[in-house]
Amino acid sequence: MEFTFISSSRFPATSVSFCFFVNLLVRTGVATFTLPANVTIPAVIAFGDSILDQGNNNYIPTFIRANFPPYGVNFLGEKATGRFSNAKTPVDLIAEKINVKEYVPPYLDPFIEDEDLITGVSFASGATGLDPLTSTINMVIPMGDQLEMFSNYIRKLEVLVGKTEANSIINNSLFLVATGSDDFVDDYFSYPMRKIQYDISSYSNFLVAEASTFIQGLHGLGARRVVVLSLPPIGCMPTSITFGGGKNRSCSIMYNKAAEFFNKKLSSEIQSLRSRNPPIKVVFADIYSPLLNIVNNPQSYGFEIVDRGCCGTGKVEVSWMCNEFGPTCSDVSKYLFWDSFHPTEKGYRIIVDNLLERYANDVLSL
Repeated sequence: MEFTFISSSRFPATSVSFCFFVNLLVRTGVATFTLPANVTIPAVIAFGDSILDQGNNNYIPTFIRANFPPYGVNFLGEKATGRFSNAKTPVDLIAEKINVKEYVPPYLDPFIEDEDLITGVSFASGATGLDPLTSTINMVIPMGDQLEMFSNYIRKLEVLVGKTEANSIINNSLFLVATGSDDFVDDYFSYPMRKIQYDISSYSNFLVAEASTFIQGLHGLGARRVVVLSLPPIGCMPTSITFGGGKNRSCSIMYNKAAEFFNKKLSSEIQSLRSRNPPIKVVFADIYSPLLNIVNNPQSYGFEIVDRGCCGTGKVEVSWMCNEFGPTCSDVSKYLFWDSFHPTEKGYRIIVDNLLERYANDVLSL
């Protein structure tokens, strides 16, 4: 799953008051988000995997899709768009909260409108990863190809608004990056190839090096407001609980330890990038802790079921296995997870609000 709300460091007082305002909104449960008058975020642009895939996988030859019921059961009149959730994804929620637009479209949509290109798109592809092998296994769009698509997008933007305005849009836009979960769940822990080559430590080093290359590539193309999301507690995803959580269906300790190890290394690398001269403007945003807290304290957040998803049995169903021929829970609001891998919109909203509360000040100081 990465996000940035940036302003000039010339406005420290505004940053402090804004942070207080965000904190107040989050704690009072208000879904409104107001940027300071001196901050402009013209577009929201996303990269990564299924957390931010708005439907790009609909247009490539892969089985990893979500453009069929019951996906989207609570979205635009029960419309399955390719979003791996019952409704909105984090990129939609963030774009909505900062008043850019209500829905972020997939870049590959052949009917995408000019205005949507100007205000932001998603290049993310469900089941991709930082490891090129992961995208090969799942037949989805590698991160390197997403970066190339972004380069093509910039050229389209220049045609639409001119080079000067296009540069301004890119420099001031919010960039979200979320990927890496599938490298462990769908690759390292599922197939023998990478296990033969790497232990967890060296594989994490390999993935972090790939992440660093991607971030620097984004920076080279003009991105100045980049947020990179940590891995979630992948051992607490229902599918991981099913295959690695034992008879009691508890979170897989091995999977979570791998995520923690990777997150620590990624956070260190991002801090190193920020310390360069000139610095690369990027924020590391932890989603591991807030999601784990929901899993451990579900009733505090209004959930009853956190060890399985709403779709089917909730234990293994994801993508093509989550379909209209299986059962769906009667009350999705009780569930943290929609399928065996992805949270519900309710779960995503809580996580997004948490991110805004914790990182607004850092983002504004970039």
